[in-house]
Amino acid sequence: YSTVKYSALRLDPKEKEVILKKIVNALKKDRLYLNPELNLKDLSEAIDSNSRKVSQVINDTLNKSFFDLINTYRIEAAKERFKKNKDSKLTVLEVMYDVGFNSKSSFNTQFKNRTGLTPSEYMKLN
Repeated sequence: YSTVKYSALRLDPKEKEVILKKIVNALKKDRLYLNPELNLKDLSEAIDSNSRKVSQVINDTLNKSFFDLINTYRIEAAKERFKKNKDSKLTVLEVMYDVGFNSKSSFNTQFKNRTGLTPSEYMKLN
């Protein structure tokens, strides 16, 4: 991600660090990624910052786009669900919806890109 995109918006390292901590807290502790409608504006409001700053911190500090970051958390949550699953009736679709995806093709693509397996294959292995 290019820093040229944000050349007009200079964030000092301290402010970047504060925003990053708030982002991580909102995602890890508050689990905002579970909301399938979550967007950059919602996340920014939740951490009391503006969208441009939040986007810049995600891009520059984490080298990810907003959706890539959110999907990373969602896939990790799905993997966790599959690993801890004791219910033989649990379906891939249930997990998909539970972790915030609302498109099966998107879920399958993201999951396979990050794990090398489809959600069904992953579920069978665990």
